[in-house]
Amino acid sequence: MEAEIKAQFNKSGFTFDDEHAVLSKCLTFCINYKLTPSDLVSSWEVYYLNRQLNESTVHNAEMDGFLLHLQNERKEAFIKEEPGLHVYSIRDVDMILNDEQEDLKDGLLDTPTDRPLALYEDLSDSRHQANGSLLSSSKQSSLITPFGQRTNKFMVQFRINSEPGAERGIKEHEDDVMEDDIIRRDQPKKRCSLIVHGSKPEPGCRFMYDRIEDRFNSLENRIKRHASAFLASGHYEEPMDPTIASQKSVFAVGMIYCDGEGRLNEKSVLLQSSVEHSGGQRVRIDLEKLSHYSIFPGQVVGIVGKNPSGHCLVASELVDSIPSIESSDGNCYPSKKQALHEEGLSNGHSHTPAELSVMIAAGPFTTADNLFFEPLTELLAYATRKQPQLLILLGPFVDSEHPEIKKATFNRSFNEVFHQEIMRRLQDHVEYMGSSPRVLLVPSIRDVNHDFVFPQPPFDINPPELRDQIISLTNPGIFEANEVKIGCCTVDVLKQLSGEEVSRNSKDSSSGDRLSRLATHIISQRSFYPLYPPAESVPLDFSIAPEALYIPSIPQMLILPSDLAPFVKVLSINAGESKEHSKCVCVNPGRLTKGIGGGTFVELNYRGSPESAHASIIRI
Repeated sequence: MEAEIKAQFNKSGFTFDDEHAVLSKCLTFCINYKLTPSDLVSSWEVYYLNRQLNESTVHNAEMDGFLLHLQNERKEAFIKEEPGLHVYSIRDVDMILNDEQEDLKDGLLDTPTDRPLALYEDLSDSRHQANGSLLSSSKQSSLITPFGQRTNKFMVQFRINSEPGAERGIKEHEDDVMEDDIIRRDQPKKRCSLIVHGSKPEPGCRFMYDRIEDRFNSLENRIKRHASAFLASGHYEEPMDPTIASQKSVFAVGMIYCDGEGRLNEKSVLLQSSVEHSGGQRVRIDLEKLSHYSIFPGQVVGIVGKNPSGHCLVASELVDSIPSIESSDGNCYPSKKQALHEEGLSNGHSHTPAELSVMIAAGPFTTADNLFFEPLTELLAYATRKQPQLLILLGPFVDSEHPEIKKATFNRSFNEVFHQEIMRRLQDHVEYMGSSPRVLLVPSIRDVNHDFVFPQPPFDINPPELRDQIISLTNPGIFEANEVKIGCCTVDVLKQLSGEEVSRNSKDSSSGDRLSRLATHIISQRSFYPLYPPAESVPLDFSIAPEALYIPSIPQMLILPSDLAPFVKVLSINAGESKEHSKCVCVNPGRLTKGIGGGTFVELNYRGSPESAHASIIRI
């Protein structure tokens, strides 16, 4: 039968990318749905035309979508055979809840459901038109998507400092229907305080006015800031000009550059000191004598070494961590600090350790095969059960890389998709939960309904009566929740750093964990984006709020969503030559969706210090 299927495909002019896998699945389809090879190929041609596929190759990746198409065909055929059959949809539920048919209420109580997310779902006509399908809403509401077919709803992938009963709490009631009862909310959690640091760039700001002068001043200020910190720490002498020939060992502070247009390597490392010390000239660095180092373009470092010839600085020590100066925190943001409902905030003499329960998820929030936003709906249902004090959602929300967004085959604007699919769900969640939870939104440069610039202003959202519960931050942004300082940035700086970093680890070095080392660079450089030149995909603009990239002091929590493996790690940052190490919980929640399946998010309970935080990476 496989040979017949192959012959029918070839007769219609189709080839295969993975012949064995495709034919095996097609054989299963023929058996399950009682199709002949010719009927199967005819259905494929319809699917091929509806999807507007350009190639005449049958890809294995299209088989899941083809299966949905076959299921829809069988369902429509069954409905035609049974003209009196009624397919229940969300419209029937709305009609019942709106008391339009009183006699159907009794039946609703006895109707089982396997969707605990009905509270947040509203599969309206506009939503189903978003994927370009011609099916009616009553039929599409019962579509079985690959995401909805998964067997395990929530699964713990990784955990640090696990709490008793955490595993049991995730597994139980994952298929229960959400009910508005008193038992679930008899003891609501105390609302967390929230203070947003900085307010720039602001919504509607002008950008694309980035001048060479702005870039020069920003980079020069970074070098000067590091040089001042090294000198103020008392562990280092006054920085000198590294380009001057000298037999004496000198201490220099400058920025790492690559000698050429290719990727940085240990033979192409240049150091550019400040204009004050070297006139902005660059000198080659010899790293052979160093037992371990980790460098990348744009990194500001302190180097101890000799330059006997005047052309090459032979490094004997490299310091890549800026010394900590606590007094710098007070004047880091000339812009205002926005306090939002400071209930429970101490008056400067708190004796209780900071505690915070937080849930963190990064977009995309819908699978690649539709715009139903099912993963977001299930995330909110899970948050309703767990009741975290803070729900942090990081973009992209309406992803520019989503296949349906690229095709633009729907009749809604990007802003309408954002408000109907994202904001409406969040408002329903907050209204249902009451006044205790807060939701923070952080935009991404991949959001098609927002400014394509970095640093990025917050979303211009003003939900009525919920302004202090649904808040949008700048990207990057720093805020305090229950006195826990948190920094976040949605640009995938970890992945970009991993592609540019050059490192050498000694046998006795403890910096072998690559992900921890990459995350430590962000804090050590006191910058959310220390890489320079930036990646081609990052629209870095130094003309708007250059201080937005600056990290004034080490936060207790750092959120860096990335395509790299999700992790929760406690970083230890060495402040110069002092023996003290500052601690920081770094979180990469991963992506809530990956392709047509679910991804990961993080549930974290902060208990006074980074070392005592309890965190779980949960696969949805």
